[in-house]
Amino acid sequence: MMPDDEVEVEGKIVSVLPGTMFRVELSNGHRVLAHISGKLRKHFIKITTGDTVKMVMSPYDLDKARITYRLRNSNSNRNAPIRSYGPRNRKR
Repeated sequence: MMPDDEVEVEGKIVSVLPGTMFRVELSNGHRVLAHISGKLRKHFIKITTGDTVKMVMSPYDLDKARITYRLRNSNSNRNAPIRSYGPRNRKR
């Protein structure tokens, strides 16, 4: 598929489904089934309910989309855990 044939839209995550699938509602009220792209998967970008995302849709199937970017939500508290890459205080 050529990149020219893609439609870029924004939506809000309504529900999280198994298998990294999401139900996303567009601004016009239309709901689509979306999955995350490889770059988001590679960089461990977490997506939860209420996040605003950019998606790419094919003009041939307007019920499915691929999430390509998670927009920053300034008013939401994600309560994400702090990652630890090893012990902070090494005991000798």
